[in-house]
Amino acid sequence: MDLGGKVALVTGASRGVGAATAVALAEAGAAVACAARATDASPVALPGTIDDTVRRIEAVGGRALAVPTNLAVDSEVEAMVATATEHFGRLDVLVNNAAITFPGDLELPMKRFDLIFAVDLRAPVIATRAAVPGMRERGEGVILNVSSAAALNYYPGEMAYGMAKAALEHLTMSLAAQLRPHGIAVNTFRIDVPVASEGFLAALPDVDHSDWEPAEVAAEGIVWMVSQPPSYTGHNVGMAHLRATEGIMASKAARPHTQAPSMRTDSPLPGSGG
Repeated sequence: MDLGGKVALVTGASRGVGAATAVALAEAGAAVACAARATDASPVALPGTIDDTVRRIEAVGGRALAVPTNLAVDSEVEAMVATATEHFGRLDVLVNNAAITFPGDLELPMKRFDLIFAVDLRAPVIATRAAVPGMRERGEGVILNVSSAAALNYYPGEMAYGMAKAALEHLTMSLAAQLRPHGIAVNTFRIDVPVASEGFLAALPDVDHSDWEPAEVAAEGIVWMVSQPPSYTGHNVGMAHLRATEGIMASKAARPHTQAPSMRTDSPLPGSGG
């Protein structure tokens, strides 16, 4: 897909990979709706708001819209898609990036378990259901789900998060089969190398992150995936594999990687949302 003149919606666009992706999509020519809870008027503990991201996009000559959204509320997710579509007249690309997590495995309170699934899995399903009719009518569109190494591996304290990400990857495969006849591509971008998002840095302030990639590296891979032809669909692909096979996302870390992939490279602080 040539992104020039297209419209994209990115969830979790207030900081980290989401914000970097929104800016990268704008630099590629797309108008971008930036969705998250954090705004200038209602900030959260972590730095970054969707208004910040809009300003970054406008500074490079792009068009952007801040769409305040609590992804744990079904009606707000539906309104998010409707607002982006009404403002820009269409929606061509949906990037389901936002995710939350809380530490804890079997003992995790069910209220927190349910919230993880509401934001990390239910919201992408609802957003996709809202976005697909317009894409189907035009005969083209892209849905990109952002996953994590936790979908494939158990990391202590991340059972529910990993379960939600594994289900998100199954959603990708199911949707790809359903939507292929309509020219709509659905893929997963799995973050499986350490990425230095604001949330993760705040969660681990004493950990050496000099070999972690900046969020812009992950954003490069996401933009590459959404720019592929419609026949490129049904892929659950990690950053490491794309880097090795496609020659993209050259490392910008301060020093070469020496550690295994992190468990939560695409998620903010527990409970903070995107």
